[in-house]
Amino acid sequence: MAEGVVKWFDPKKGYGFIDGNGQPDIFVHHTNFKTEGLRSLNQGDKVSFEIIPGEKGPRADAVILIK
Repeated sequence: MAEGVVKWFDPKKGYGFIDGNGQPDIFVHHTNFKTEGLRSLNQGDKVSFEIIPGEKGPRADAVILIK
């Protein structure tokens, strides 16, 4: 599992990006949240996740909010 910090997240659209820490930023979508009841993220939230390849770059899967 990788860890990172949310760069931005739009709760109305249900997606955002996790800082790639020197690598490309990682796309995150609310359907990939693993934490029960989690519907949105905030800038600066710390999360753990699996990185999976996507058509437009890396995507986050099994996202867990660490805080």
